[in-house]
Amino acid sequence: MSAPPVPPGEASGSSAGSPAWSDDPATTLIHHPYRPPAGFEAPQPAVHKASTVLFADVASLRARDWRHRSGYTYGLHGTPGTFTLESRLASLEGGLHTVLVPSGLAAITLVQFALLQQGDEVLLPANVYGPSRELARHELARAGITHRLYDPLDAAGFAAMLGPKTRLVWLEAPGSVTMEFPDLIGLVAAARAHGVLTALDNTWGAGIAFDPFALGLDISMQALTKFPSGGGDVLMGSVTTRDDALHERIKLCHMRMGWGVSGNDVELVLRSLATIGLRYRANDDAGRRLADFWTRRPEVSRVLHPALPDAPGHAHWAAVTQRAAGLFSVLFDPRHPPSAVDAFVDALKVFGIGYSWAGPVSLAVPYDLSAMRHPNPYAGTLVRFAVGMERVEDLIADCEQALAAMSASRG
Repeated sequence: MSAPPVPPGEASGSSAGSPAWSDDPATTLIHHPYRPPAGFEAPQPAVHKASTVLFADVASLRARDWRHRSGYTYGLHGTPGTFTLESRLASLEGGLHTVLVPSGLAAITLVQFALLQQGDEVLLPANVYGPSRELARHELARAGITHRLYDPLDAAGFAAMLGPKTRLVWLEAPGSVTMEFPDLIGLVAAARAHGVLTALDNTWGAGIAFDPFALGLDISMQALTKFPSGGGDVLMGSVTTRDDALHERIKLCHMRMGWGVSGNDVELVLRSLATIGLRYRANDDAGRRLADFWTRRPEVSRVLHPALPDAPGHAHWAAVTQRAAGLFSVLFDPRHPPSAVDAFVDALKVFGIGYSWAGPVSLAVPYDLSAMRHPNPYAGTLVRFAVGMERVEDLIADCEQALAAMSASRG
């Protein structure tokens, strides 16, 4: 289909060996014979965008295997950019294989549908990410897949729940919103003893806080939307494994689902990935300083940060890591009604009000736990803080002025 390459800098002419088509721009601009010289190297990988992948001949087309990163068949199944990002993420998390999907929730969905079938059961932590719970309640239920919730701090109780239909256990470290850190060691050991696969939402740890596979986990997924991208402007997810057969099950489902990611988004994550260690450590430091501020405020009854000694699951956190993301929650004393807490959040000027985290802008969101946890072990209204990249002293000052505004609003 394509003309032979022309040496760099040479123009094609009408001599022998010229393409066997007219010189009409409609054709020549698509099939132009110039090819840039090989050997270009730069710190950042090139951006590759393609749906169609061209083959040298029919034999090459028929011989190419899309399931392995040995060649290219179709843009949905991989480009140089996606293969590069997958390889780097696998190394980051201590795995061997990674696949990319359009969001963190898509990564959760991929694991569920790749590994579960009618009659199976999945166990979810009681503090599970809300959309993951809703996926189980609706889409999985319609497929004949049941679920139950377990206490992530009680490995013995969890072990007693494992039954003949249990095929998959999800773990979150820490739990969504309420930030309890699970007994990862005990939970994984119990699941392995029963031959049940384990999958970890490792978005908080980001491959920096601890090695999930060293703990015996089978699958680690991340919302690359958070730390790996770091800019608050990319939606993407990943699923990483160490087992070849398990990876193939996930990869086959990934192909059948038709999930792909854009070359430009891959570029953004690759560009940010090199600084993830620096950003994580800075975020950890800033988060602890802000959490420490809140421990001294009379307006709150509890600060839920895994690194604090009185935080739920602190001992479990300390057993696997000494690092933490700059994400934590505070429980306002019940004497402050939800309307007052909303007024506090509305009064914040440096913090934005919005979901997600690990981007440059610090965020605050109030949550009604009575609608999220059954039973709800916490009294008072919760606010989750996601520390960004602003000066910590400015974040503290912003909280102080918002608390003053909350107090003034109540007279």
